[in-house]
Amino acid sequence: MSQFKNTGIAWIWIAILVFIFDQVTKIAVLQNFALYESVKITDFFNLIYVQNFGAAFSFLADHNGWQRWFFTAIAIFAVGLISYWLTKTEKNKLLLCIGFNLILGGALGNLYDRVAYGFVVDFLDFTIPLYGRWPAFNIADMGIVIGAGLILLDSFKNPENAEQDKKEQTAGK
Repeated sequence: MSQFKNTGIAWIWIAILVFIFDQVTKIAVLQNFALYESVKITDFFNLIYVQNFGAAFSFLADHNGWQRWFFTAIAIFAVGLISYWLTKTEKNKLLLCIGFNLILGGALGNLYDRVAYGFVVDFLDFTIPLYGRWPAFNIADMGIVIGAGLILLDSFKNPENAEQDKKEQTAGK
């Protein structure tokens, strides 16, 4: 276990917090909202309970159920891959470690929903000026998007990481 304290696994508490916060909020929605019930918070933000049987933006949601297992398999693969990357990422690469852990927590949150309910619980509903309504999403989705943004930011701030990764991949062939 001591070999992990110097890797991105040391930041696993972030993934755990994202997962817990995601599940607590989803349970609150499941216990307090009827399907499609909406509560207006502001002119541009509502809480709404929707079931997403697909992926982002309800991609493939209208199919006959096979997508549940397809997206479950993708999530399991992503969790495994990100966990592996965390064991290979140095703890001091802050943006990468936080980004990977945010994505991991989000992936686990949505994976749990798919296995437990057969769909992902979405409840955050925003209206964007000049665009209209954004598809409903949840805390897990926020973790995934923010995590991906941090990883992208790291690639711009620390291009030497990308170069080092390329060298290591080339040396391994």
